[in-house]
Amino acid sequence: MSNQPVRARNHVGDVVRFNPRQIKKAVSEVEGFNAKFAVIITSGVGTMACAYVFALLAFVSLPAILIQANVLKKSDVPVFFTKPGLILIVAWVAQTFLQLVLLSIILVGQRVQSAASDARGLKEFEDTEVILDRLDTNTQGGLTDVLDAIKALGNKGVA
Repeated sequence: MSNQPVRARNHVGDVVRFNPRQIKKAVSEVEGFNAKFAVIITSGVGTMACAYVFALLAFVSLPAILIQANVLKKSDVPVFFTKPGLILIVAWVAQTFLQLVLLSIILVGQRVQSAASDARGLKEFEDTEVILDRLDTNTQGGLTDVLDAIKALGNKGVA
């Protein structure tokens, strides 16, 4: 076993990048429309691309807030960014949709992905047990049969 530490930087790109192949693979591991939809949303929201979109959304209403806080003058900012309709839409999307709707979808997606991961882990454990059992020289079948065949060949050569 190596004493080398596991480095996250080798895996960060896989986690934060929007990768349609990874999303397709994750979707194929679950069944049902709701589970597939939750996995797609969770996988998409968990990317840096989505974080940038959310940051841009948050920054859209920042000029109006800075004007209200007397940090900026209304003349310093394009009129578009100070329109009440835009500020209300950004507030609704950020506070209502993202927090209420998206949060629950992400939680479901994480539960679905966790269950799929648990199933993969259990399958890998069972496969490992089978391999270890086959490699055990005291267990009938597998390596024992191979060793017995080699011994039989060796005995034929001696006689």
